[in-house]
Amino acid sequence: MSFRAHRALAVAWKEALDLKKNPGLVASMLALPAALVLVPVGIIWSYVHNPDDISLRTIALYYDPGLPLHASAARFLVDKLLADWFGLFLLMPVFTPILISSQSVAGEKERRTLEPLLAAPLGPAELVAGKSLAAVVPAVAISWLAFGFFVVPVLPNGMWLFGVGVVAPLFAFLGNGIAVLVSARVGESRLAQQLSALVVLPLMGLVGAQLAGWIRAGTSYYALLGAVVLVLDILLVVASVRLFDRERLVSRWV
Repeated sequence: MSFRAHRALAVAWKEALDLKKNPGLVASMLALPAALVLVPVGIIWSYVHNPDDISLRTIALYYDPGLPLHASAARFLVDKLLADWFGLFLLMPVFTPILISSQSVAGEKERRTLEPLLAAPLGPAELVAGKSLAAVVPAVAISWLAFGFFVVPVLPNGMWLFGVGVVAPLFAFLGNGIAVLVSARVGESRLAQQLSALVVLPLMGLVGAQLAGWIRAGTSYYALLGAVVLVLDILLVVASVRLFDRERLVSRWV
C-alpha cells in the first residue's frame, strides 16, 4: 500500500482529539516546561541582583580557576548557566512526546479501539507517521512556547536559538520513536510510559556531567549531539515501520 499523506494526517487528527479529552495529560505536559523556565530565570535573577556577592566568585573559580580578577563572576555564571541549562531544556522535547506516544498503541489496546483502527485502509508507515505527528508537533510547540517565555527575561545566545530550532525537534522525534516502539510491544500505556522514559536517563547523565564541569557545553557540542540523534531518529523511524506488525497486534491484543 502506497503512502498517502492525507491518511496519516487523519490519524494525527484522531490522536489530537483523543489528547483533547485528557486534560490531566495536557497538564502533565505543561508542568516540566514551567519548571525549566522558572528555575533558571530565578537563578539568573539572583546572580544579577547580587553581582558583588563573594560566594559567586568562589563558585565561578570552581568551574574556571583561571578566571581573571577583573572578570564579573555573575556574568560568567550566567553564561555558564545558559550553556548548561540547555541540556536540561532538551529533556522537555524528549519527555513530552513520550507522554503522548506511550498511549499511541498501548492506550488503544486498553480502550479496545485498536481493531477498528487496524481495519482501516492504512499502511504501517501512515499509522506511524500519524501517531508520531500527534506527539512531536505538541512537543515542539511546547518547547518553542517555553523558549519564548525564557527569551523575554534572559535573551539567550545563538546556541539556544540553534538548539531550540534544530536540536529540540530531533530530540522530540527521539522520544517519540522509542515510545512508539515500546507502546507497540506492551499491553499497558503506563508500562509503555515507564519503559520509554528510561531514554531520559543517559541525557540526565550528560547534563550532570555538564553541571559538574566535566563536559564543556557549547554550539559545537550540541551540533554533534544533534547529529547523533538524527541518525538515531532515522533508525527508529525505519524500525517503527518494520516492527509495526498489524496482524500481530490484532491477533495478540484484540
